[in-house]
Amino acid sequence: MGNFLASLSFPQFQILKPALNVGLNVMHSNLPHRSGHQTFAGLRSTWQGSFWQGSVWQRCFWQRNNACFIFMALLHCLFVSSLISQAQSPANDAFAKLREQMVRDRIESAGVKNPSVLRAMRATPRHEFVPSAVRDKAYFDMALPIGDSQTISSPFIVAWMTEVIDPQPTDKVLEIGTGSGYQAAVLSPLVKDVYTIEIVRPLGEQATEVLKDLDYKNVHVRVGDGFLGWPDEAPFDKIIVTCSPESIPQPLVDQLCEGGSMIIPVGERYQQTLYLLTKTGGVLERTALQPTLFVPMTGQAETTRKLKPDAANPTVVNGDFESVAAADSGKPQPLPPDTVIGWYYGRQVSAPRGDAFKGTGFARFQNKTPDLSSHLLQGFPVDGREVTSIRLSGAVRTNDVKIGGQSDSLPAIIISLYDDQRRDVGVFVVGPFRGTKDWKTHSRLIRIPPQAREAIVRIGLFGATGTADFDAISIEATR
Repeated sequence: MGNFLASLSFPQFQILKPALNVGLNVMHSNLPHRSGHQTFAGLRSTWQGSFWQGSVWQRCFWQRNNACFIFMALLHCLFVSSLISQAQSPANDAFAKLREQMVRDRIESAGVKNPSVLRAMRATPRHEFVPSAVRDKAYFDMALPIGDSQTISSPFIVAWMTEVIDPQPTDKVLEIGTGSGYQAAVLSPLVKDVYTIEIVRPLGEQATEVLKDLDYKNVHVRVGDGFLGWPDEAPFDKIIVTCSPESIPQPLVDQLCEGGSMIIPVGERYQQTLYLLTKTGGVLERTALQPTLFVPMTGQAETTRKLKPDAANPTVVNGDFESVAAADSGKPQPLPPDTVIGWYYGRQVSAPRGDAFKGTGFARFQNKTPDLSSHLLQGFPVDGREVTSIRLSGAVRTNDVKIGGQSDSLPAIIISLYDDQRRDVGVFVVGPFRGTKDWKTHSRLIRIPPQAREAIVRIGLFGATGTADFDAISIEATR
C-alpha cells in the first residue's frame, strides 16, 4: 500500500496523503496482529479491491473532482474504521468461547470463586502466550512447553495461585519466573504494578514483546536471576513464584513488605509443596497448601540444590496410597487432611482406608457430571539413554463407570514422556476401564525413546462418570 500511495501525484491527494499514511500506520499498530482476527493485510486487500480499483474512485481521479475525492476518502475512512472495530470486537474473537468454557468447566467448577480473578482469566488470551505448534491446546487445562525447557502453567493453577494471594488494586507484585508472560498478564488488571523476572533471556525478551503488543502497560519485565529478586523496586505487597527452589530464597523474604504474602513451590525436583507465606512482625508464617509440580528455579537456587533427581531409576512415590496427610500429623506446616502424599493436582479424589487391593489404602475417584475433571498425577525423571523400557502396572476397580462426553473420557493409567525441552515424545495408556468390575491388575511394557528425560503418570476418571479405584501403581525399569 505504501508503494501505491507514493506513486500517486494528484495535488489534492498530496494534501491528504500524510494524514492517510498516519491513519494507515495507526490502523496497523492497533490491529490484533497475533490473534487470528482480520489482519492489516486483509484490510489492505479489501481497500484495494473495493475502492482503489473501483469505478467510483477511477472517475474521481480522472475527473479530478475535489469534492468527490474528499467525500469518498471520508466515506472510506468510515468503512475501514468499521472493519477495525469488527476485528477487535469480542464477538469476533475465535477463542472467546474456548476461554469461557475453560473458566466454567476447569477453573470455576474446581473451586476458584473470586469474580475478579475469573474475569481476568476470561479476558486474558492464553493463545497469544504459547508457541504456534501448541496453540490448538491453549485452552486445555494443562501445562504446555514454551521452549528453553520451560512451560506455561495450567490455567487452573494460574487462577488458583492468583486467588490465593488475594490481589488488590493498590498492590505492587513481584513475579519470579516470567516464562511466557501469561501469569503477569492475568495479574495486570488486578493490581497496580507487576514486576516480573525471567532468567532465560530469549523467554524474557519474547514475553516483553508479547506483553507490549497486547498493551499490558503496568507489567515490567527484567532478565535476571529470580533468586535475588528485584531490590531496586522493593518492597512488594505480594510475591508469586512460578518455579521451584529447594528452599525459600532469603532475598525474596527481605523484599516482602510487612503484612505481605508470598506463594511459592518448595522442595525436591518432583516432590514439591506449595506454601503461602505471610510476613508478620518480620517473621514468616507458613501454610502448606498442596503438593505440586513446577519447573525448577535455575541460577543460584539450582546450584545449591542438595537432592538431585535420579533419572536412571524412575519410580512412583506412594503408589500404594498408604501415606495420607492427617490433621494431627504434628508437623509444623501440615498439608490439608486427606491429601494424598506424593501426588498432585487432585480433583474429586479421596483416599479411603480398608478394602484395598493391597494394604489398607487406595485412591478413589467419583464423578457425577460428564467431562468434569477427576484425577491425580505425579512426575518423575526418566532418562531414555539409560532406561530402555518400563513396565507400568496398577490395580483398578470400577463401579457403574460410563463414558463421558468425549471418546476418551474413561478411567485409565496414562503415562506421558517428555524430552529435555518438555516436548511430548509419547503417550501410553493402560486401559481404559468401564462398567462394574472388581479389583484386577493391569500392566503394559513401554519402550522409552532415547530423547525422553521425564514423565508424568496420571490416574483417574478423566471425564467419565461413576467410581474408579486405583491401587499398587508402580514402574519397573529395564536398562
